[in-house]
Amino acid sequence: MNKIKLKNKLQAFLLEDIGDQDMTSEMIFPENQFGEGTFTAKSEGILSGVEVIVETYRLLNSETVISLQKHDGDRLEKGDVIAVVRGNVRDLLSGERVILNLIQRMSGIATLTNEAVQRLNSNHTKVCDTRKTTPGLRMFEKYAVTCGGGYNHRFGLYDAVMIKDNHIAFCGSITEAVKKVRNQLGHMAKIEVETENGEQVAEAVNAGADVIMLDNQLPEQVRELVKLIPENITSEASGNINLKNIAEYGSSNVDYISLGLLTHSVTALDISLDVASSMNS
Repeated sequence: MNKIKLKNKLQAFLLEDIGDQDMTSEMIFPENQFGEGTFTAKSEGILSGVEVIVETYRLLNSETVISLQKHDGDRLEKGDVIAVVRGNVRDLLSGERVILNLIQRMSGIATLTNEAVQRLNSNHTKVCDTRKTTPGLRMFEKYAVTCGGGYNHRFGLYDAVMIKDNHIAFCGSITEAVKKVRNQLGHMAKIEVETENGEQVAEAVNAGADVIMLDNQLPEQVRELVKLIPENITSEASGNINLKNIAEYGSSNVDYISLGLLTHSVTALDISLDVASSMNS
């Protein structure tokens, strides 16, 4: 994750949660009370977000000592210690919820992504995400996908062209839409076209698309439509693909399968901060 963007996001999240003060911690603990705690996995999964722990505590107090025991992408077993933190008790507790909210969700996404990759079980087809992310959390969620063995689709409307059904309907045809974009687009950006049948795939190929999405197709349909796409054009399948049927697409020879469920239907991984000791300075 970009360190500057990460710090800016974390600052905003801390301001949202702490506001003017952490009333509970500041009323109970003196400024000179120090302690230790461990971030511990309470369930099995794939870890994502250790930099969140490090950067959050650095923002609150640069003297906080963080000892990472696990790294992003590591498989966690129940009871595994992710990190040990030592510092001012007020700071340790004030940053707890922001950290847990993020790393629990990120690790849940990484775990779900890894399960999708394992179920697909393909040496060719890659699993990728979509823009169906939580507002404000896209950079965290897309990073988590990579920790689980997946790949990132475009990050937003700004870094790639994706001509979807509504664009085509308003413009009149795939050919005309691609032509208009190609006349203005720089050479560093790609054009993806969403298609729903063989005729549209052929039109997208002739129009010069860089990526062709096969939308809402059954595995056997994907296998046939991919044959219409030259090797120099990237193919992608999306729509109505889930953990139950993803294995059926494993032999389709499609290059990518994009799954919105990786970020919009995830269960957070159970992680907690357990206080190990406390002492006065």
